[in-house]
Amino acid sequence: MILLSPAKTLDFDTKVTSEVHSDLIFAEKAEYLASKLQKLSPGKLKSKMKISDDLAQLNYQRFQTWEYPFDHSAKQAGFAFKGDVYQGLEIEKFSNNELKFAQDNIRILSGLYGMLRPMDLILPYRLEMGTKWAVTSKKNSLYKFWKPELTAKLKKQLDENQSKFLLNLASQEYAKAVDFKQIDIPVLTPEFKEERGGEYKMISFFAKKARGLMTAYAVKNEITDMEDLKGFDYEGYGFNARLSENKELNWVFTRKTK
Repeated sequence: MILLSPAKTLDFDTKVTSEVHSDLIFAEKAEYLASKLQKLSPGKLKSKMKISDDLAQLNYQRFQTWEYPFDHSAKQAGFAFKGDVYQGLEIEKFSNNELKFAQDNIRILSGLYGMLRPMDLILPYRLEMGTKWAVTSKKNSLYKFWKPELTAKLKKQLDENQSKFLLNLASQEYAKAVDFKQIDIPVLTPEFKEERGGEYKMISFFAKKARGLMTAYAVKNEITDMEDLKGFDYEGYGFNARLSENKELNWVFTRKTK
């Protein structure tokens, strides 16, 4: 099982060739959050989400028209997200068998939708997991709203899949929505670094894209054993045994860049 973050950049214009789609895992909770967001003015959205006037107005309109079950304007999540991770993933190039493996094994964490499979239909939205928002009187953040639900669902699906390990490729902001202490199999959180002038540095853009590349590698090779991930070699990356020596579950992958 692989965990990913969503992306702020969305593409709801490009047509998806596959007609395969699935329903939300947490439809009722997404409806609840959307109904609360529909009551917020553009000004309130701007303040709460720390976004521009234009983005606040755009998302105000999005939430005003957000209605479940979705109409024809919905799109599969894996194809709708277009940030750096998804540039590396290139899900649009997956075969039907690869899409099935991805559907079974990729989970995308989301502030609005909770947890998504690649083929789950979604509508465009903006709601970062780290948004400071008292959702209820007892749950004063999205982390408190989602963490028990996401952790329980993930544990159940890991058990159903008979997963030997969990590959955490989500950002820190989204990974905090899962209580990894309750996961009773190894949780691997790789690091991706660029070698420049003899030094290894994590550069955000490249690291994000590398998460997508590793996800694609895991899907295309149907990885089920953690050790097989050490063969990841897309776009010049390779497992760095020396830097990984004292990092039991934080393996380091490096490459030389100009």
